[in-house]
This record gives sequence, structure tokens and C-alpha cells, in this order.
Amino acid sequence: MQQPTHQVPEIVLGVDARRPADGAVRFAFDCARLWGVRLRAVHAWRFPSCAAELPFGVPEEDRAAWEDHEVQLLSDALRPWREKYPDVAVLEDVRHLPPAEALILRSADAGLLVVGRSRTGELGAVARDVVREASGPVVVVPARALCPPAHSGRAGSSHTSPH
Repeated sequence: MQQPTHQVPEIVLGVDARRPADGAVRFAFDCARLWGVRLRAVHAWRFPSCAAELPFGVPEEDRAAWEDHEVQLLSDALRPWREKYPDVAVLEDVRHLPPAEALILRSADAGLLVVGRSRTGELGAVARDVVREASGPVVVVPARALCPPAHSGRAGSSHTSPH
């Protein structure tokens, strides 16, 4: 009888593609590399304020154009990280939802959910909601987080500086 293999679920990273929290992104990529799992980068977006002024709602072609723009923003924000971590499989997940809701929905299948803390040092509304409502473990990475040493892979040395 063959033993079932235990697969660690993916890591979910909440990303504001306009202002990515480098500490949280680095932490999530490091964990995904260490655990050998896929990283799902979730970016949530809303319609621009001008959409509220449209008398008959948002035309589908406008919605598609705005969504394409958000997809490109996320891709651009992750590009340097994908180059730095070529061995990490990344799934870009762009959601038209409030950020906390998008992350809470994704937490059900996540081995770990990673979010950043605001640059002011306060726990922002998204992080608060995620910590309170997520169905799995959550890591909130401070904006000025010291990054853990990266694994060097050299014999006799288990860690080295990430830079």
C-alpha cells in the first residue's frame, strides 16, 4: 500500500501592486522557496472613482481595460522578485474585491497568508481584518522588517547574508 504524500499548501501573499511591501514580498518568496511550494500573489482592486459617475454602470470594455491595467501593475511589481527567485513558482491572482475580502477568501486553501504592515507602523485595516477573519496562519511583516538570512547551500554553512 502506497503512503499518501503530504503536500504543503501554497503561500498566499497580499500585494498592493502600486506600493508593494518589500519586506512582506521577500518573506513570502523566501518561505515559498524554503517549503518548495507555489506562491500566489493576490492583488485586489476597485473601479476608479470616475466609474461612479457613469449613468449606466461600467461598460464591459472599460472594466476589461482597467483589469488589464491592474494585471500589468502586479506583473511589473513582481518582476524583480521573480528574477531574484527563479525557482519559485508564482501565480498572479488579480481580484476585483476589497483587499481583505480577497485575502480572506484565499486563506481557506493557504498554508500561510503573508501581508505587510503599513509604513506608519500601525496595523492597517486590511491586516486587522485578515488576522481576525483568515481561516489559517497569518504573518504580518513590518514595513522595516529585517530579512532573515537566505540559505546559502554551502557545506558547513547553513546561512549567509541575503545581499
